[in-house]
Amino acid sequence: MANQPASPQVKVLVFAASLRAESFNRQLAALTARLAAGHGAIVDLASMRDFDGPSYNSEVEVSQGIPPGPTELRRRLTEADAYIIASPEYNLSMPGVLKNAIDWTSRFRPQPFDGRHALLISASPALAGGNRGLWSLRLPLEHLGSRVFPDMFSLSVAHKAFDGDDLADPALRTRFDKTLQAFLSEVEAVKHYPCIKRAWVEFLGEPPGSAADRVDAA
Repeated sequence: MANQPASPQVKVLVFAASLRAESFNRQLAALTARLAAGHGAIVDLASMRDFDGPSYNSEVEVSQGIPPGPTELRRRLTEADAYIIASPEYNLSMPGVLKNAIDWTSRFRPQPFDGRHALLISASPALAGGNRGLWSLRLPLEHLGSRVFPDMFSLSVAHKAFDGDDLADPALRTRFDKTLQAFLSEVEAVKHYPCIKRAWVEFLGEPPGSAADRVDAA
């Protein structure tokens, strides 16, 4: 398929919410990064290990501040226009390590998830492809003000789905690539055309320019 670079460029943070080196989601994140770069995006491919930290504890926050892992996530979110998370499904939900990173990072002011665009994807050996975990992940991210893309992508039977670094099924790869292109186009449009951004905010039911704090103190 011919690449159609997004113009002007957008910067996207991509990472898998797994600490395991051979994770299917890390493989999917790497594929996502290559495809996004092929469409003209500036890609920051990260590791969950960069963002890991101790379990959230408000006493630790007060006495020691926010730990280095979540601080790094905040830095890289702030430098990006959008982010893509490839998340495993643990017991029909998101991984605890990801939720913990979100909870820590949400304590910064200004709050770095707010107003950023997100695409959620997953890979799993199960038939559902990790989709149920993505629905649970949408909740805190949307609560924190991220514009989570309506379409999600879940790769089922992931242990058989890859052929090297690519997806074995051409039709599936095309579908995934179209989802990614649509997301990048949306991010580019909202970044460079303020009228679209205003329309999106109003659709979410938030008054334009609202500075409401979405984070509850623990």
